[in-house]
Amino acid sequence: MATSDVASLERNKSRDIAFAGGIVCILAILFLPIPAFLIDIGLALSIALSVLILMVALWIQKPLEFSAFPTVLLIVTLLRLALGIATTRLILANGHQGVSAAGHVISGFSQFVMSGDFVIGLVVFIILITVNFLVITKGATRIAEVGARFTLDAIPGKQMAIDADLSAGLIDDKEAQQRRRELEEESAFFGSMDGASKFVRGEAVASLITIAVNIFGGIIIGVTRHGMPLAKAADVFTKLSVGDGLVAQIPALVVSLAAGLLVSKGGTRGPAEQAVLGQLGAYPRALIVASALMFVFALVPGLPLVPFTGLGLLLGFVAYTIPRRLAEQKAAARAKAEVDAEKGRSDARDSVKESLKTAEIELCLGKHLAVQLLSSHGELAHRVSKMRRKFAQQYGFVVPDIKLSDSLTIPPKSYQVKIHGTVVASQETRPGELLVVLGDGPVPDVPGDEIREPAFGMKAMWISDAYANEVKREGFNPVDSNSVLLTHLSEVIRNNLPHLLSYKDMRALLDRLDPEYKRLIDDICPSQISYSGLQAVLKLLLAERVSIRNLHLILEAIAEIAPHARRSEQVVEHVRMRIAQQICGDLAEGGVLNVLRLGNRWDLAFHQSLKRDAKGDVIEFDIDPRLVEQFGTEASEAIKQRMKEAHTFAVVTAPDARPYVRMIIERLFSTLPVLSHLEIARGVEIKSLGTIS
Repeated sequence: MATSDVASLERNKSRDIAFAGGIVCILAILFLPIPAFLIDIGLALSIALSVLILMVALWIQKPLEFSAFPTVLLIVTLLRLALGIATTRLILANGHQGVSAAGHVISGFSQFVMSGDFVIGLVVFIILITVNFLVITKGATRIAEVGARFTLDAIPGKQMAIDADLSAGLIDDKEAQQRRRELEEESAFFGSMDGASKFVRGEAVASLITIAVNIFGGIIIGVTRHGMPLAKAADVFTKLSVGDGLVAQIPALVVSLAAGLLVSKGGTRGPAEQAVLGQLGAYPRALIVASALMFVFALVPGLPLVPFTGLGLLLGFVAYTIPRRLAEQKAAARAKAEVDAEKGRSDARDSVKESLKTAEIELCLGKHLAVQLLSSHGELAHRVSKMRRKFAQQYGFVVPDIKLSDSLTIPPKSYQVKIHGTVVASQETRPGELLVVLGDGPVPDVPGDEIREPAFGMKAMWISDAYANEVKREGFNPVDSNSVLLTHLSEVIRNNLPHLLSYKDMRALLDRLDPEYKRLIDDICPSQISYSGLQAVLKLLLAERVSIRNLHLILEAIAEIAPHARRSEQVVEHVRMRIAQQICGDLAEGGVLNVLRLGNRWDLAFHQSLKRDAKGDVIEFDIDPRLVEQFGTEASEAIKQRMKEAHTFAVVTAPDARPYVRMIIERLFSTLPVLSHLEIARGVEIKSLGTIS
């Protein structure tokens, strides 16, 4: 064991022995005769301890910091009672010798406080007893009783709150143990204070009995034993008794005040000065009204002018200075918060863990492009916000924030779109120029560079903004580079919707539902479908750009099919049939749904390629690769021909074959919807654009 540890153990042992010796000394005072000079030391010690207790009660931050108060109160009360018995013994034994018989402290109080007149002392003593017993101690006792009751009643709720925070991961085991320990200490403290306040009340009663015994017993002993005249005996013994009572009652009053301050502190943190003066001075208007009232009193005839005028000026000065001080404190707090926030951001940027985080959506710009967009950052942020709001309204969930960054590793006029840190699109743009989308139409008669438009791959041409009016007269609609970039970004996000619906986003959507649908979720999850399975269904819908905004209808459809189907693909097909009205409504153009059907030949080919089990469920798709290639060729020709006519349409096929037809077509036309016959809602007007045959 180290030398410092041994020394610490020796010091603790010495303190334990000294404390136990002090308690024994207090008990010895109860039975042994004590000389007057030791009584003086004990009384001075009692006054010093009471002042110390009051100062600690004033300056502690919260009541639990003085949790030893009930024990301290018992010790100082016992000390005062023991000193009271010792002084009683001296008064009755040596009172005939004069007012110094019980020591110089009691003599000094009898001369100074009572002004040499025991009647004054007796009146002061009775007033002190009344204030201590009926005002301070009674109020502190009531506060302690109520505090103990409410603290004990609140323990189960606080324990549950600690367990909930621990389960949610907001605190760790060490923090939970510390909070439980504080809760136990709080309940024990208020329970102890409820009983400790009875010490002071009992001492007040004991003081009355002691002073009565001293007066009447001293008079009897002085007259009968020492032959003193009755008047002189009454004067001497009354002065001694009242002086003794004042010496004991003043520390008792101080300790009672400390107890009242301690229990009345309640949930207020900080020293008493901060709690009281801080709250009284927090309202300058109240100080102004009080100042004005003092000036009114100063003008009332018969009232002294100086005290009320001085108080009015003081209150007015405080009311003037407090708002300035509060403003300075708020400014300092804001500056400190900004410094701390900047330091936190700097630490986060420098942290190795921060480098492991990847943005869900990131737009990485080249050097030249970054300079142009950063100069119009407010406009860009506004347009991105509108884009995210549109996605939320259209698809039923909020896409993640889009992080804007720059990089020197990509060409200066290029940009990259990253999803979860992976580059999914990259394109070069031309700041200050305009893009004219041509499609398969004519080319404008102006100089420019032909390219493929990044969002949809259509034929387009970059032109100088000087030719904007000229191409508009020719019937073209030029687009600025920022709009081209944002359109491309929007289309990339739309193509990656299933990757952007995280588990956290799905749980947030479920938490926003009405209570009835939350009960429906509890019924089906996880007994019939897991939460990850539910997320998979929503992702499959978004992969085909089917909105999940009507989440309650989707959940009802899942609840219908979940007991009978385990595969997410089967659940999705049932959900699509249930929300057919929404799907058709989103695809219809002017109330008319344009469709392109599969011919009989391809319906039969796909039907024959589906392998089923004994229950009739499709378990395999087995088709000749040459048929797949031929179908792709014929479908491309038919679809391109309809696209030239600028129609919004969907391919329609048999329900069993729909996922497999979609699988082939999405590789050729990723945005083209594929519906089954069962997904055509009742009452929807259909216009056939032909067949793939």
